[in-house]
Amino acid sequence: MVATDRLSVIFAALADPTRRAILARLAEGDATVGELAEPFAISLPAISRHLKVLEQAGLITRSRTAQWRSSSLNPEPLREATTWMERYRQFWDTNFDRLDAHLKRMRAEQETREREAP
Repeated sequence: MVATDRLSVIFAALADPTRRAILARLAEGDATVGELAEPFAISLPAISRHLKVLEQAGLITRSRTAQWRSSSLNPEPLREATTWMERYRQFWDTNFDRLDAHLKRMRAEQETREREAP
């Protein structure tokens, strides 16, 4: 079963390291397929397929000017993914803070026992 909700599509697009690298490049500015393909040892059609996945996820927009087809980063889906992950970051931060406090209590108790030992 393939998930089709927006967040699943975004995360599926982000799951591939080539697509993440393409997004990182587009964060610097618009680029053509050829420019995006330069650092990779894969074919232009393969890059085009990656761009199609990113476009379907809404992570990029593609435009055509004369014979040039450029891609642009669309940050909104990244904001959606970040907002979703933020809830879990807060959960882990709270749990790590509690774990840290517990370990400090244990360390203090151990030090007290060591000082009181004959």
